[in-house]
Amino acid sequence: MKKLTFLLALLLMPFAMMAGVPKEKDMGAYLMVYHKDQDHGLHMALSYDGRTFTALNDDRPVLAGDTIATQHGIRDPHIFRAPDGWFYLAMTDLHIYAQREGYRSTEWERPGNKFGWGNNKCLVLMKSRDLLHWKRTVIDFTKLDPSLEDIGCVWAPETAWDYEHNKLMIYYTMRHGIGQCKLYYSYVNNDYDSIETLPKVLFTYPKADKGAIDGDICYTPADSTYHLTYCSHDGTVGIKQAVSKHITGPWTYIDDYLDAEKGECEAPQVWKIIGQNKWILMYDCYRRQPMNFRFAETTDFKTFKDLGLFDDGGVMKRTNFQEQKHGAVCHLTRKEARRLENYWKEHATAAAGGK
Repeated sequence: MKKLTFLLALLLMPFAMMAGVPKEKDMGAYLMVYHKDQDHGLHMALSYDGRTFTALNDDRPVLAGDTIATQHGIRDPHIFRAPDGWFYLAMTDLHIYAQREGYRSTEWERPGNKFGWGNNKCLVLMKSRDLLHWKRTVIDFTKLDPSLEDIGCVWAPETAWDYEHNKLMIYYTMRHGIGQCKLYYSYVNNDYDSIETLPKVLFTYPKADKGAIDGDICYTPADSTYHLTYCSHDGTVGIKQAVSKHITGPWTYIDDYLDAEKGECEAPQVWKIIGQNKWILMYDCYRRQPMNFRFAETTDFKTFKDLGLFDDGGVMKRTNFQEQKHGAVCHLTRKEARRLENYWKEHATAAAGGK
């Protein structure tokens, strides 16, 4: 029944939405986006095998946070390749060192005792056909409705396509005041510049005094299941998952940790290995010095084989970057990847803002 629902949804999509859009069989590369604490800008890296990544623009930002965000810095970038052929980029509008850098006179945008650590109000949404020219919008959530004027943060946005409702959606971490963080979602218009629905709870951690942040949704067609990986703040801060037959839940909580990190980790993201029944779970080991990503491989979302950190002797490697944070990966065709490579070889300069 679920597969039939998906087929009907695809048939109902406008023809232009599907025509000419590459499928998995056409893909031949992987694009990783991430941010760095040093510059609070958007970075990109490419891989042709899903194992070894090379940063574009010599690991300088490809988009400068001080030109695209109200707080002059971005964090938590996520890239999504939609069935309409567009790339959707969502980021947290937040600079955690803005006072030090002279962007504001206070530690946080608003009083920390009322709104908490790293408080912010905005998300940066960007849309592109070619990953070079971008349309940009900044959404201030406190202006969407009076009920949101007290939000303490809106973090780590990701974009998805809801096939059941044939709509773009974003989901993100949010809290009111200094309360517990939960995962929320909203539908977005096709232009990706307006929120169409007020935030609704996507997932609530089963313990009322514990929070959940950094959600990432992956769909496995073989069992028609959505897998929500997230960071659990329940004792050891680590990665757990919940499952559902619908992208907005209800979700079945699974108590097991998926990560192999002994210390704290966050920001899980899952991508599929092109042409194989394998998925890679990537997560941010933010307590390590220097900070690094760790990886696991799964075929069934029940057992996860630890692949170790970037550059620790395992299969996952970086060639020209380090101390990356909160990454996400999408598929590209080889032609698209080569175009990006060539562009940044010719334009290896300081980052530019979105148009």
